[in-house]
Amino acid sequence: MKVSIIGSGYVGSVSAACFAELGHEVICIDIDERKVQMINDGIPPIWEEGLGDLMRKHAEKNLIATSDYDYAVQNSDVSFICVGTPSNEHGNIDLSIVGHACKSLGMAMAKKDGFHIVVVKSTVVPETTEEIVLPLLEEHSGKVAGKDFGVAMNPEFLREGKAVYDFMNPDKIVVGSIDERTGALVAELYRDLDCEVTRTTPRTAEMIKYVNNSFLATKISFSNEIGNICKRLGIDTYEVMKAVGADFRISEYFLNSGAGFGGSCFPKDVRALIGKSKEIDYYPSLLESVIEVNELQPLQMLELLEKHAGNVKGKRVAVLGLAFKNQTDDIRESRSIPVIRRLLELGADVAVYDPMAADNMKELIENIKYCDSAAEALKGAVACLVMTEWDEFRKLGPEFEAMKNKVVIDGRKMIDPENLEEDIVYEGLCW
Repeated sequence: MKVSIIGSGYVGSVSAACFAELGHEVICIDIDERKVQMINDGIPPIWEEGLGDLMRKHAEKNLIATSDYDYAVQNSDVSFICVGTPSNEHGNIDLSIVGHACKSLGMAMAKKDGFHIVVVKSTVVPETTEEIVLPLLEEHSGKVAGKDFGVAMNPEFLREGKAVYDFMNPDKIVVGSIDERTGALVAELYRDLDCEVTRTTPRTAEMIKYVNNSFLATKISFSNEIGNICKRLGIDTYEVMKAVGADFRISEYFLNSGAGFGGSCFPKDVRALIGKSKEIDYYPSLLESVIEVNELQPLQMLELLEKHAGNVKGKRVAVLGLAFKNQTDDIRESRSIPVIRRLLELGADVAVYDPMAADNMKELIENIKYCDSAAEALKGAVACLVMTEWDEFRKLGPEFEAMKNKVVIDGRKMIDPENLEEDIVYEGLCW
């Protein structure tokens, strides 16, 4: 089939490259001419494992990019909206970018003969597709949904760092459509993937996405809450959760205690669902607690720091890990951010290292020392805070000897204390 993808960020780039790999003809639409040129040159606008290989393979063959909506709509059967849906100042979802995309799509569809399908892949709260996207498309195209064009919601369930793999090896595909014809055509795009397609309504598909992410976030905050209790009781929370996770009703995933969750999905999506719930006069106390636990969790790293290192004013503190998780350069909602900002408030001389995310963090926080290795960051430090689960941190040992005051606070259970010299003080966040 012929597919156009609006937005070349995380979801858009991965979807475009993977649809091309599945044999579809793909046109990426982006108002940023730099990104358009990058895609046409086979260069991904974002870093994601395996994405560069796919883009180089398909660029200017069955994958091209343009800033021209008219061209893209005229030369495709299905248009996917893959633009950002950030949180506004109150934590609710900001649909302004989606609205602009709908307006541009509608104007382009007005000039096209024949049936065209618009699919929302951006994460949007329930009722958005039917009550905001559909009316905007009708208004700007002058056409009738369900008759002249189709509308569907097809959420993504991709892990950053493993998004290409997840797209090509899905555990679920959800298509919510306003009519049978549209749903069948969208489902057909995934025909070559070994996964059953769940067919439903747009608002149910929207809700499935939010419930999926909110439940995973809840497991993390629950595990962190239990970890905090276990630590005060002298119990190894990892031993507890290993046994608990063996229960098939619970499973072992997302039970690791630590500094909390971040990224572009979990925090934003939980807040958006909270906001939507309040709009319909329901107060979601459990979801509010999920966010509260997550906001407080990284600050406990600083309590442990003060316990072992005392006043850090004018002293060097090393922070290892800036990305919100390993295998990505994404720092959105990273748990390192509140920790670094608090260290700066305390007057610490902060030295940081991350193998991928330093450039992104530099755009957010400037007045810290960015190092090229963990060893460089640790040199002369009175303490070290481990914030991201990069595999290379597991191998650290001799590097800690260069510290001035050897205190290691581990927020991700990356360091094996048995491999450390006796003069190093080690403490885990929840163990």
